[in-house]
Formats: sequence, structure tokens, C-alpha cells
Amino acid sequence: MRAIIYSTYGPPEVLQCREIEKPVPGDNEVLIRVRAAALTATDVIFRRGKPFISRSAIGLLKPKYLIPGDALAGEIEAAGRDVKSFKKGDQVYGSTNASFGAHAEYKCLSEQGALAIKPANMNFEEAAAVCDGALTALPFLRDHANIQSGQTVLINGAAGSIGSFAVQIARYFGAEVTGICSTSNIEMVKSLGADAVIDYTREDFTQSGQSYDIIFDCVGKLSFSRCRPALKQEGIYLSTVISTGIMLQMLRTSMTGSKKAKIAFTGLRSAAEKTKDLIFLRELIEAGKVRSVIDRSYPMEQIAEAHRYVEKGHKRGNVSITI
Repeated sequence: MRAIIYSTYGPPEVLQCREIEKPVPGDNEVLIRVRAAALTATDVIFRRGKPFISRSAIGLLKPKYLIPGDALAGEIEAAGRDVKSFKKGDQVYGSTNASFGAHAEYKCLSEQGALAIKPANMNFEEAAAVCDGALTALPFLRDHANIQSGQTVLINGAAGSIGSFAVQIARYFGAEVTGICSTSNIEMVKSLGADAVIDYTREDFTQSGQSYDIIFDCVGKLSFSRCRPALKQEGIYLSTVISTGIMLQMLRTSMTGSKKAKIAFTGLRSAAEKTKDLIFLRELIEAGKVRSVIDRSYPMEQIAEAHRYVEKGHKRGNVSITI
């Protein structure tokens, strides 16, 4: 089978499309013919090995996992003899968790893995995107911010892979949503259900006089200190990007003050938790409450070009690898 391989950290050129041995499913595993996988900002960080703290999960000197990628969608080609929840021909979507390996033609996953039947009204590229952006945005807003109907929510990076889903999920929970994005993405963010949109190239949200119950920084460009004046009492600041600053603020605000800074390690959640959310998200998608935004799709042979595009930090919604 073909797979994207990298054995050293570095620029996009370290990624190679190679032929390797096709995996064989164990008794409790399914063999997935991968049709599409998401290419995320985290994939870029892991390929670079920067910031250095990222290597604590993937190998200090060189990558432990040669095939990157976490979010996938495809079709079950074979099932082990003990598998009961899936059968050959099922179209599925899910997360590989810490084993990675989604950027390949085939991937074996446990029946108890983060895997579910994909939404019937989505193609494979759209479904794979859900397993990154929506599977991150949902626990941040629902579990860590305890989002409630009628609250005001500000989403920074509202046009990105996480932010585009965050806008829709916040709307589903009944919040009044303001998105922050660039000029070219204003109409797209409005189309996702944002009640208001701030163009960060022309306006500083901290100077507007508005305050919010939740500020969700989906791209790690803000800070708790900057956002604090714009938070209501008991307000919550969320960040998807791990940094020394946010860790210290999270520790400090957990002990004092009514305004809180929080970060969630959503990628470390159990497979069972992720599967429950995939089923929940499928229901929202099939009901027309949530959709994916696909910016660009690349074949495996153009993986370096795809990384260069994502690395620029200006993608709209999601980038997919078609396999």
C-alpha cells in the first residue's frame, strides 16, 4: 500500500509517499480502506518537531510514528473474527488516537477505537474534517466552558478548521456567537451562523465595549491577559494552543479570581468518549445543524505542497488528503 512516511523532523520535503506492507487486522480490529484524511496544523507541528515540547508525545530525536495523520474517513474492507459492531462495506469516520497512521491507503483500528458510521450526507473529505475540528470544538465548549443557551461567545479564528465548527456548535447550544476572522472570510463565517463578525484587520475586539461569557481562541493568537477585560464576571477564556503562559494562567485562575483560563487536552480523551461524540455529531450533521468547510484537497503525491499551504496559517476551514 502507499503511505506518507517521515523518519526525521524538518521541512515539508521530509515527507515521502512510499510503498509499504499492507496491515492485517487482528481478531478485534477492522481494516479501513482510507478514502480521505484531514491535514491539520498539528500535523505540521509534528512534522517540524517544533515547538520542542511537541516531541514529548512523538519522539525527542526522531519521530516514533512514521506515518502521520489522525483524522480519517473510509470504508471497512475486512473485519476480525471477534468484531461485532462493524462489517465489510461500512463507511466510517474516526480518529486513530495516539497510533496516528491516517495518511495511508489502509489503517487497522480496534473495534473499541474512536470509530463510528460516517454521516450519510457527507462525503469522505467532509467526514474526515469532522474528526479534527468538530471533535476538538465540541468538548471545549460543552465540557470545559459548560456553554449555555443565551450566553455570548466570541470565537477567534472562526474561519479555521476548529473555529468553523465552533461557530456552528455554539449556535446549536443556543449561544449568541461573534466570530473573528479576516476580511475575505466574513461572509463564510456569517453563513455558518455567526450573529456578528469582527474583521481583525480593521477592528480590535477589546476596544468595542462588548463583553462575553466565553472567549474561545481556536488559533492561539490571543492571551488571557488581553481577553480578560472583555470577559464577563465568571467568564471563561479557552485556548487550543499549549504554551507556558496559558498553563500558568490556568493554574493561577483556578485558585483566584472569577474569570478563568482553560485549556483542554482533547486529543488525549478516551476512544469511548470520542466515539460518543462522533455519534452525536453525526446526528447534528444529518439534521443539517453542522457542516464541514473544505478549503483545498490534495492527492498523496502532493503532500509536501499541502503542508506548505497549511503552514502559512491562512486556510479556510479544512484541508484534506484524498487517498
